Amino acid sequence: MRRIVSLLKEIRQAQLQKINAPAATLAESARMFEWFDGALSGIKPTDTGSQLEEVMTSAGFAYAIGEFVQRLMIPGYTRMEFAFEPLVKADTTPNFMPVTRYQSQAGVDDLEYVGEKGEARPGSVDDAAKRQYQVYRWEKQFDFSMETLINDDLGYLEDTARKMGIAARRTLEKFVSRMLWNATTVARLTGLGALYSTTGRLTTARISTARMAFNQRVDARTEPINAALRYIVHHVGLEDTVATIQNSTLVPELATNATNVVRNTFAPIKDPFLAGTAPNLPWMALTDPGLDGIVPFILARRAGMPAPMIVRRKSDIEQITSLLGGGGDVSPIFGDFATGNVVVKVMDVWGTYIDGTEGNLFDYRGAYYSSGTAA
Repeated sequence: MRRIVSLLKEIRQAQLQKINAPAATLAESARMFEWFDGALSGIKPTDTGSQLEEVMTSAGFAYAIGEFVQRLMIPGYTRMEFAFEPLVKADTTPNFMPVTRYQSQAGVDDLEYVGEKGEARPGSVDDAAKRQYQVYRWEKQFDFSMETLINDDLGYLEDTARKMGIAARRTLEKFVSRMLWNATTVARLTGLGALYSTTGRLTTARISTARMAFNQRVDARTEPINAALRYIVHHVGLEDTVATIQNSTLVPELATNATNVVRNTFAPIKDPFLAGTAPNLPWMALTDPGLDGIVPFILARRAGMPAPMIVRRKSDIEQITSLLGGGGDVSPIFGDFATGNVVVKVMDVWGTYIDGTEGNLFDYRGAYYSSGTAA
């Protein structure tokens, strides 16, 4: 039993050193375990220790020792992520009010031949398209008791902040996924016709059709623009299909030696939040806002909030050393005065383009949608 107490002492000292506990705390912990050791060796402590002796002779003490030594945190599942960053253009807003951006969707008139002593005709410039987006707060609060945090000897809750950060990222990924696949966005692309949507399943031939559709994109003056299919966003059930298309020198759907012309012409991105039932699995082709200047989707953040924040409520307890002395703040780990409750909150701020007819589609010229419902 004394060897177990010695082991517990080493574990506890290592934990305190890991969190850079004060020397006084280390010394107090050591004295406590020395007190245990003295009681077990037959040396009578200064205190009577009657309650301690009763606990040590109970079956619950052996269980408590085993629980303390063996309690470990088993890592959770490694989550599937939606790497959406290349698909959206980042912007910031100064506050929570809608901000206005003006998008130029055309150039100016072509030049015209002017004969000798002729006078050039006046040109025209199309008005820029008004675009507005807005950011919103996204938060979740977690409450812990003071006892829970103090009793967390082996770090069962010490990764809570990491989990809260993961939750914030997961929520953002779901938000971007809804930007792409919400009914209004899909309806807008579908209504534009064959150059912007299809019902076909993902095949080499249909990716080629989508590429040719991008090549025929025009601006507001029907002038050709440099639109290119850069990404295929797809249901996770299409991962093998995408890999086959990417790695096949010949067209995988044909029993001929036709060359696979779309091989390595796009980057696949799987969306784990996209719903679908095989074999009718949707997919979408998108441009790259950074390369082509065509922005299919916007992700806006409030200035000063580039990432989620984790905040903790300050304790409302004031420590008074004596009835005549002054008071002072205590550590937030003591929680609130009434219950000892420790409140932690993860918060983030983001938003996107707001429009009743376009969905979240900032510029339809940068997207091509397929429902994947036809063979």
